[in-house]
Amino acid sequence: MTKRHAHRAILVLESPWGLDDADANRSSVLPFVDGVAKFAGDTEVFHANFYDKKSFGQALECLCKTQYSNTIVYIAAHGSKRKIGGVDLLEALSHINVISRDYNITGVLLGACYTGSDTVTIEVCIEGGAIRWCAGYASAATWLEGTLVDCAILSAMSDLDEEDYRDPDCLTATLKDALSLFDGNFTIGHDVKKNPVALRHSMTAVIRPAGQGYRPREVSDELF
Repeated sequence: MTKRHAHRAILVLESPWGLDDADANRSSVLPFVDGVAKFAGDTEVFHANFYDKKSFGQALECLCKTQYSNTIVYIAAHGSKRKIGGVDLLEALSHINVISRDYNITGVLLGACYTGSDTVTIEVCIEGGAIRWCAGYASAATWLEGTLVDCAILSAMSDLDEEDYRDPDCLTATLKDALSLFDGNFTIGHDVKKNPVALRHSMTAVIRPAGQGYRPREVSDELF
């Protein structure tokens, strides 16, 4: 007998946070994402931890079992400009893009500090697959506040359908609407020199609408 499932999915790949000395894998974005899915309905959430490049690939393979009409990959981890959870950002995004058509992966959310600063790498990595958008932070981001911003984006972008992905204005407007719940001038974190950074200056996004002739394009300046 065929098992019925929802039409949308959020795949959470999370690296342990260690937010304090007593954080023995205590902190997790999973309860927040579960809340988003329950509120939206018709959405499955799958979660796996990763610790390095090898386990990242294993976690992604573990989560990609069923094809949904709209799947978002949410990577939640510590990060830098070039790495996310100890994995090279280029390799992580390329791995996701390779399998994106097989599993209808339409978006990637980088819930990690600084990983959104290298938009050129993001543009290269989402070329040619099914990924229509990728968003992240160009600065450090406080854990709770960043998770809440991430949840707003996940909620909004998981509600898009195939027709919406052909409209570049719709992609950008949906990201903008999700972020409109927050004050763009709120200090979300700091830069590498420890200077405060407002959310509007930290959040970055690249879109690649479906259809011929569209190339990946950064839309960070249009989000607030």
